[in-house]
Amino acid sequence: MPSYASGVSDVPLLGDTIGDNFDRTVAAVPDRDALVEVPTGRRWTYAQLRSDVDALALGLLDTGVAKGDRVGIWAPNMAEWTLLQYASAKLGAILVNINPSYRTHELEFVLNQAGVSVLVSAREFKTSNYEQMIADVRGKCPDLRSVVLIGSDEWNGLLDAGRAGDPAVLAERQASLTTDDPINIQYTSGTTGFPKGATLSHHNILNNGYFLGRILGYTSDDRVCIPVPFYHCFGMVMGNLGCTSNGSTMVIPAQGFDPEATLRAVAQERCTSLYGVPTMFIAELNAPTFADHDVSSLRTGIMAGSPCPVEVMKQVVDRMGMAEVTIAYGMTETSPVSTQTRRDDSLELRVSTVGRVLPHLEVKIVDPETGLTVPRGEPGELCTRGYSVMLGYWNEPDKTAEAIDPARWMHTGDLGVMDDDGYVNITGRIKDMVIRGGENVYPREIEEFLHTHPDILDAQVVGVPDVKYGEELCAWVIQREGSTPLDADAVREFATGKLAHYKIPRYVMVVDEFPMTVTGKVRKVEMRATSVDRLGLGDASSAGKAQETST
Repeated sequence: MPSYASGVSDVPLLGDTIGDNFDRTVAAVPDRDALVEVPTGRRWTYAQLRSDVDALALGLLDTGVAKGDRVGIWAPNMAEWTLLQYASAKLGAILVNINPSYRTHELEFVLNQAGVSVLVSAREFKTSNYEQMIADVRGKCPDLRSVVLIGSDEWNGLLDAGRAGDPAVLAERQASLTTDDPINIQYTSGTTGFPKGATLSHHNILNNGYFLGRILGYTSDDRVCIPVPFYHCFGMVMGNLGCTSNGSTMVIPAQGFDPEATLRAVAQERCTSLYGVPTMFIAELNAPTFADHDVSSLRTGIMAGSPCPVEVMKQVVDRMGMAEVTIAYGMTETSPVSTQTRRDDSLELRVSTVGRVLPHLEVKIVDPETGLTVPRGEPGELCTRGYSVMLGYWNEPDKTAEAIDPARWMHTGDLGVMDDDGYVNITGRIKDMVIRGGENVYPREIEEFLHTHPDILDAQVVGVPDVKYGEELCAWVIQREGSTPLDADAVREFATGKLAHYKIPRYVMVVDEFPMTVTGKVRKVEMRATSVDRLGLGDASSAGKAQETST
């Protein structure tokens, strides 16, 4: 049987724009909580949220924001982010998500590449002075005609003007939009060069949020804690749109990820669902005050962004009570989710696979060299097709053509295997695969094994150059607090007899943390570079002299 599966469903795709779908939910559950911002205590019912969304939309309309204009948002997780997400959707303006960790060079690039005309921004976040950085680049961004700082007189003026505006004007604009209009640009965190702007439509992201929420069983009784960033699909699609398309409540625990704040928000708001990448769940489970928070309201949630270690999943189910937690897999270019485990799947399926294809989508595993679909059980590149595939990279047709083939299959660059039941196991990135002495080694397998070591809290494995074997394995490990110090010899001894000799890491580096993106993904490119530098492997000829170290 070929490694191909399609998502059959008797529930049709939504044909709405985001604004129309939001209004439909408001009409159905006007008095239900729509949005709760825990740090400030602010909360909105669906009716109140629509009032503020429409006011902001009319205010922006009054300043001349046209359909297709790019409106940038540069802010951490806060209620105003959500207001702008839905206001821009009602206007048909294209929301450009700007990574909160960007500095001036990256900010200037995104503003110019997308042609942002209006930028809505927080004044600051953590150590970043956004107001100053905007001032530094504004003269280099000819398309940027307006900057509105959240909480400023200009921001309040937009809302005031909108409240005094004519709702019929907004209704007319909203009625002129189509589901296939571009509505969002999200910049992928490229490992080399500048990021690319994945351009997404109403149809792309609304349906992805809706069906993901249906798989989680969302209703108007669900309250979803969203500690993942809004600027990424995990927050604004799986979180916000997953909620509003199903009438559920969005809960913001903090502006940035904080394990204690997340646990407090779950307990205070009686959240039924919690999102995060594995490192977030690890931090929550190991928070000193974990036992002080009543998280018994949790039943489900999503773990995504990187592979979930078996031990972490067991603790999420046992200690957090998330018996229906699911694993989701996807990428920004696919809105984002392509496959997901189901709530009633076994624990084994939830830790060994990323689930099966979502409704109305297709996935296949192909030979990266020939493009032919491989038989089930054989590895290859995962490709996906359907409503979720992006319109393309903004103003980059050549790069779009590299990612999406003429039949509209999105090539993910991920290696996967599909079993007889259609469940997919991601074994790594094509570029992450380590070839040691002719043997293909998939880092995830080694990482899963290292998680069974009683003293290891988290582990990541990368390949480093070696003069004899071409590549060798280097494991980065974070130890449990108070555990016996580890070194390469101790790790090798633990692995001997349990892993094939060529899968045992030659190098081990004990660290306090991994280099991460804002969305919680481990930056393996940076880890490789650091490993090469610390181990003295810059010149492959020196590989044999490198010492087996821990730092």
